[in-house]
Amino acid sequence: MPQKMIYPIGIQSFPEIIRRGLAYVDKTALVHDLANTFKYVFLSRPRRFGKSLLVSTLASYFEGEKELFRGLALEKLEASWDKYPVLRFDFAKAPYDAPEQLRNGISLMLMKYEAIYGKGKDEAEPNERLEGIISRACEKTGRQAVVLIDEYDSPLLDVGDAASFEGIQKVLKNFYSPLKSCDERLRFVFVTGITRFSQIGILSGLNNLKAISMNPAYHAICGITEEELRSELGEGVRQFAQANSISADAALERLRENYDGYHFAKNCPGLYNPFSLLNALADRAVGNYWFSTGTPTALIKMLKKFDVPAEGLTRQWLSSADFDLPTQEAQSPSAFLYQSGYLTIKDYDPVGDLYQLDLPNREVSTGFWHALIPLYVGRTTHGTATTVVARMWTSITKDDMDGALRCMQEFLGTVPYARGTNTEGHYQTVLFVIFKLLGKFADVEVHTARGRVDVVIYAARTIFVIEVKLGKSAQAALFQVEKMGYADRFAQLGKKVVKVGVNFSPETRTISDWKIAGE
Repeated sequence: MPQKMIYPIGIQSFPEIIRRGLAYVDKTALVHDLANTFKYVFLSRPRRFGKSLLVSTLASYFEGEKELFRGLALEKLEASWDKYPVLRFDFAKAPYDAPEQLRNGISLMLMKYEAIYGKGKDEAEPNERLEGIISRACEKTGRQAVVLIDEYDSPLLDVGDAASFEGIQKVLKNFYSPLKSCDERLRFVFVTGITRFSQIGILSGLNNLKAISMNPAYHAICGITEEELRSELGEGVRQFAQANSISADAALERLRENYDGYHFAKNCPGLYNPFSLLNALADRAVGNYWFSTGTPTALIKMLKKFDVPAEGLTRQWLSSADFDLPTQEAQSPSAFLYQSGYLTIKDYDPVGDLYQLDLPNREVSTGFWHALIPLYVGRTTHGTATTVVARMWTSITKDDMDGALRCMQEFLGTVPYARGTNTEGHYQTVLFVIFKLLGKFADVEVHTARGRVDVVIYAARTIFVIEVKLGKSAQAALFQVEKMGYADRFAQLGKKVVKVGVNFSPETRTISDWKIAGE
């Protein structure tokens, strides 16, 4: 009988995972390569994507814990197993709402190493204390120090006001400043975070950092590839399939459509979100694990700042330079959404050095559009919107488009009027978001040979081709579908094609009428 796989849910300690025999995808060949190729390294990845586990693995390697790597790739790659003094700083452990709170947090982290290596009597500021610790660690051990900084930008991501942001930025910049002046006493420096270090100016003095965030060679250093899922977590897939009474291939497809699809470099295979994937294998069920672990406050704040229509958030093209623009100079939220894990690279144009960004998978798509609903319909109707989407899909599965549109009409009629929202564009966005909540079964702004269809819904037996008009008539919308031959593209898919014209009234702020042809 196969041994039950136990997954390291919420465990980011490499030693604990290995000693307890928990499921582990071997990344140690990449760890060895990274540690012996560069000296100063920066990696940007979304939250809960394995950065902390990577930091823990590097710590164990540089501390010479050979026994932990027994049977792993690194065991055959390393010969000397030299032990270095390792200094680890994790800025995601606690919220830092004010500069003084951050200074106290840094002080506690420094005290841990001052208890080991001592403290100079004139060292008061964080930079002075860090430099002193590095110097004494080298003197005491006879080896250069290793500095590992996890989530270096975390204190800045949720700061609400400009004054606190600048204060926290100043404290961090002071703390990180010795990492360049201590060059001779450092063996390796590794920094992780979400935002690029060039964007927020707190590592500007450390201009020798090697950014590997979009380097194809290290694309899979965090995250799980399809090959790794099959080879190292294959028993978990088999158990998932058995629990859901489906084949192994069907189980892989279900996991793939929900958690795969992340690309952090051009022309690289997709990656699974490790947190969501391991949770799904542990529960033997699909769920919105990654999105449910954190309120996307930074997402909502960024969208409000740029005031971008929902339909302008995906399928956008960015130049490589856009990823490094300072946050205050950015003209759109796209780079932030990419770094935060809401968007990923879907295509690359080598001629213009352009990257197309889009939602990576169903889990993120569902959570993303749900998170946007309060922006357009208000928090009081947020829960109702979720129910409405479920009712709409129930009607659509029964080929009852009339019932689905009636459901939407009733809901939109209850959305309270808010100043600045009684515009056609606003309610067009509401329709867009609600249709997107139907997930992979609905596509918006679909290109055909003769134009662009507003909405296409793929039900089990029927394809609905929908044109939406604002302040005109459902007949005019249906006429456009027929005149432009929008339905022709879908006639060869082996399903019944139904044409739908919908008119939206800016006066009543809901759907006024619709016409359905081809039922």
